[in-house]
Amino acid sequence: MTSSIHQWTARHLAAQVAARAVSATDVAETMTARIVRLEPQLNAFADFDADVPLAAAREVDARLAAGEQLPLAGVPFTVKDNLWLGGRPATFGSKVFEEFVAPRDSWSVARLRALGAVPLGVTNCSEFACKGITDTPLHGTTRNPWDLQRTPGGSSGGAVAAVASGIGPLALATDAGGSVRRPAAHTGLVGMKPTLGRVPDPWGFDDPNHLLSVVGQIGRNVEDVAFMLDALTAWVPADPRSSPTFAMPDALASLKTPLTPLTPLRVGWSPQLGCGLAVDADVRATLEAAVDRLRAAGWAIECIDPAWPPQAREYPLIALQQVGLAQRFGAIWRATPDRIDPDIGAQIELGLQVPATRVTELLKLREAFHDSFTALFARCDALLCPSSPVEAWPVGSLGPSEIGGLPAGPRGHAAFTPIFNYGSVPALSLPCGTGRQGLPVGLQIAGPRFADARVLQLAWHAEQVLGTGPFSPMMRA
Repeated sequence: MTSSIHQWTARHLAAQVAARAVSATDVAETMTARIVRLEPQLNAFADFDADVPLAAAREVDARLAAGEQLPLAGVPFTVKDNLWLGGRPATFGSKVFEEFVAPRDSWSVARLRALGAVPLGVTNCSEFACKGITDTPLHGTTRNPWDLQRTPGGSSGGAVAAVASGIGPLALATDAGGSVRRPAAHTGLVGMKPTLGRVPDPWGFDDPNHLLSVVGQIGRNVEDVAFMLDALTAWVPADPRSSPTFAMPDALASLKTPLTPLTPLRVGWSPQLGCGLAVDADVRATLEAAVDRLRAAGWAIECIDPAWPPQAREYPLIALQQVGLAQRFGAIWRATPDRIDPDIGAQIELGLQVPATRVTELLKLREAFHDSFTALFARCDALLCPSSPVEAWPVGSLGPSEIGGLPAGPRGHAAFTPIFNYGSVPALSLPCGTGRQGLPVGLQIAGPRFADARVLQLAWHAEQVLGTGPFSPMMRA
C-alpha cells in the first residue's frame, strides 16, 4: 500500500490515517525517502531535515491514539520559503536572510499543523518572491518534474515541483501576481489565489507586495484545494486584510452543487484578456478546445473583452513591487550588492527612481481596477482566460524570447495573472491539456471578491469535463 502513497489525494490520505489503515509515521517515512531520492534532480527544497516531518508525524499518531479528531491527519505539505516553519531556516530566497531561523510558524503553517497535517520542509522560491522563475544565488535552480531542463516558473517553483513529483499532495505558497497560478499551470496542478485576506497572514517576513499578496493553495485536484482553503479560512484581527466575512468556510460544502440551479450562469471567455496579450498558437488551441468541451457539456460561455483602465497591459503595477523592494532592501543592495540577485537589484534600482507622486498614481490605478472588476462581474458571473500564454521554457532565462510569434519582454509570460491581484479577486489555474511540446497548459477561472466558493465550484465541474491533470513523469516514477 505504501508504494502508492505519493499518488494519493490529500482527502483520501487523511481518511486512511484517521481510520488507522496507515499511520502518519508511515506516510512521513515514505515522503522523506522520496525527497532524498528526487531532490538531487529537482532542487525543490531550501531546507529539509527528515527529523522534522518524522517528529511531527509521530505527534499526529499520538494525538489520534488519544482520541483527537484531526481533519488533516497525516497529510504532508510543504512551506514556501517566504513563509515560516518554526525553528527552521527561512531565507526568503536571499543571502540577506541566509542565517535567519524562523522564530515561530506562520499562521497558515500553525493552522495546518493544528489540524493534523505534517510539514515536510521549506520549498525554494525566487528571491523575495519577486521573479517569474525559481533560480537564486543562494539556493540555485529548481527544475520542472515534466522536463528537468525546463523551469517550473516562479516564484513558487519549489512548491509545484514538490507536489507535481509526488512529494506531498498539498503546498502552501503565496501569490502577488501569479506566483501560485502560473507555476501550477506549468506543472499540471491546481493552484488558487483566494480573495485578499481570506487566509490570514499576520506575522512573518515584511513582504514588498503586502497590498497584493495572498497565501495560496496548490494541489493535484480541485477537491484537495477546496479542502485546504476551508482549513485555512478564518478571521484574524491581527491581520488588517482579514475580514469577518471569512469567519465560516464554505468551499468544500458547495463544491459539487449542480450548476443548473444557478442558470443562467454567465461565463465569459477572454483569450487575450481585453489587452491584446500575445499567446502561443498551440497554447491558445489547447485552451479553445477546453472551452469548446465545456460548451458541449452545457456551459453558457460567451467571448468577452473586459474593459480595463488604459494602462492595463502585462504588469501595470509592477512599480509598486519595485518601490517595495527599494524601501526594504535598497540600502542593503547599495552597500552589499553581492548579497542580492542582480535581477532583483535591477528592480530595486528602478524602485529607487519612482517619485512619491507616482506611487499615489499607482494606488489610484489599483482603485480603478477594482471599479473595472465591479463592472465586469455585473456582466458575467465568472471569467475564463489563460493562466500563462506559454508552456514552460528552458532554465536559464527569465522567460521566452517570443510569445505568439512576437518579441516578448521578461514579463510577457506573466501577463495574464497580476490583474486579478489588483482587483483582490479569487482566481484559480486548472489543468486543461498539453501544448505542442507535451507540457501542461492551465485555464484560469476568476470570480468576484469573496466568491471563492463559486470559483472552486466552477473549477470542480470543469474538472469533471476536462479530467484531472495527468501525472508528471517523476510522479509516475
